[in-house]
Amino acid sequence: MIKYAVKYMKNVFYPLKGITEGTEIENGALVLVRTEKGEEVLKAFLVNSEIAKLFEKSDKTPEPFEFIRVMTQEDMMILDDLKREEVTSFFKCKELVQKHKLNMNLVQCRITFDRRKISFYYTAPERVDFRELLKDLTQVFKRMRIDLRHIGVRDESSLMDGTGICGKPFCCSTYLRKFESINVKLAKDQGMPITPSKISGTCGRLLCCLTYEYSNYLEAAKDMPPVGSSVMTPAGLGKICFIQFLNNTVAVKFEDGKIKEFTKEEIEMVDADVNVDIEDNRINNYADSDEKVDAKQLKQLEDDRNSSTGNV
Repeated sequence: MIKYAVKYMKNVFYPLKGITEGTEIENGALVLVRTEKGEEVLKAFLVNSEIAKLFEKSDKTPEPFEFIRVMTQEDMMILDDLKREEVTSFFKCKELVQKHKLNMNLVQCRITFDRRKISFYYTAPERVDFRELLKDLTQVFKRMRIDLRHIGVRDESSLMDGTGICGKPFCCSTYLRKFESINVKLAKDQGMPITPSKISGTCGRLLCCLTYEYSNYLEAAKDMPPVGSSVMTPAGLGKICFIQFLNNTVAVKFEDGKIKEFTKEEIEMVDADVNVDIEDNRINNYADSDEKVDAKQLKQLEDDRNSSTGNV
């Protein structure tokens, strides 16, 4: 039965294999393992027996990493040197990128513990011809295999970790494994402020969580009259300009420009021509008035080209 697992990129847990009988690993201890990229230092965790059973039954469990040893004091000193070397290598590569005037943003540098491979992660709006850059890098890092890895802006956030506007760690760096296609309509239908700072994440794209409850809003919308419907209310005749799905209320705009909220039971749809303009009312009344809504900027938030490459 699986006893230990290590946490790798994007908080994916990989079982450990090759642990000799009698070897005990403290929960949270740093261990040296062999991954597809080479020898790497990862944090090991004890696996609950029930989780271990699920691990073994699931066909989605990652291939185990080979355990080498628990990190020694000498290993920790080498690791500290590696971290400093990664920083130095990052800025060296950045200088070379600027030298060749390449349109790429360097994100992170990682060096395997055995120093056999160095990986540079970068984002770029389009394909980059880095052949000349690679020639220079091979002269600087002579004894290492060089990997220039193009990632998307969403991948960048998942790689770097951080805290979202909700106050919790990024979904993409904790449990989210697949990025869904997202558009501004999802935010509009859920009554969110249509302003970039409210509906976009650190990656500069629309929030992944806009998709989480969208199906619930679609279900709730089936029993609600559509925006633009003429309705009779206790306050008179008006048009529905906004729907609050979560509390089953609607906002009705009257001919004098006033807006009032009513429950679904308080209104009745009528076939009447009401002289009320509700175009863009949802945005104008529910957006942050201090932030100007720019259609071009909203379109950029929807741009999924190269937002995720899966190369992490």
